[in-house]
Amino acid sequence: MQKIVLIDYGSGNLRSAQKALVAAAATLSGGFDICASDDPKIIAAADRLVLPGVGAFAACMRALGERTGVIEAMTTAVQQGAKPFLGVCVGMQLLAERGLEFGQTQGLGWVGGEVRPLTPSDPHCKIPHMGWNALEEMTDHPLLRGLEVGAHMYFTHSYALLPSDPSNVIAQVDHGGRFTAAVAKANVAGVQFHPEKSQSAGLRLLANFLEWRP
Repeated sequence: MQKIVLIDYGSGNLRSAQKALVAAAATLSGGFDICASDDPKIIAAADRLVLPGVGAFAACMRALGERTGVIEAMTTAVQQGAKPFLGVCVGMQLLAERGLEFGQTQGLGWVGGEVRPLTPSDPHCKIPHMGWNALEEMTDHPLLRGLEVGAHMYFTHSYALLPSDPSNVIAQVDHGGRFTAAVAKANVAGVQFHPEKSQSAGLRLLANFLEWRP
C-alpha cells in the first residue's frame, strides 16, 4: 500500500485534487492510501507527495513556510529520499528559485529558474490565462504516457515558470506565445494546469504519476 500525501497548507484546491487522485487510483491495480496532511512526520514518511496550489506565489510560499517543519519534511522526502513529487499550478511554480509576483520571493529552488508574468504577444489573449488549452512540444516522459500532442488541460493563472534549463520542460502551451505547461527533473515534476479539472486527460496524468518510477 503506497502512502500518497497532499501537502496541506491551506490551498483552495486541496480537496478537489485529493478526490481526483482517489479517482485516478481507482483505475489502477495497486493499493494507494491518499490523504492530506501538514504533519511533518507523515510528510517525511510518504511514498509520494503532491503540492497543490492556487493564488499568489508569495502568499503560498509564506503559508507553506508557516507550517512548522513542513518544508524540511518535504526536502527530506523528496531531495534526500528521492520520493516522487508533483506540484500543481502554484505548487509547480514554488519549485522555482524565485517568483516575481508582488516583488521577489524565494521559492523551493528544486527546479532552476523563476516565475514571471505572462506577456502574450497577441492582444486578444487575455490575462489571467483561464480555460482549456492544448499541450504542445510534449517529450517522451512517463507522466505524459497515453496523452497525445493537443491534449486539452484546464489552466487558470497569470504567471508561468521559466526554467533555466530547457531540458526540464516536458510540455508547453501557447497563449500568445509558448510557455511551460509541465516540468520534470529527476523525481520532481510539476504541471501549470489543473489535472483535477481536466477530466479524462487530467486523470490519466495523475494515474501516470501514481505509477511513476523515476
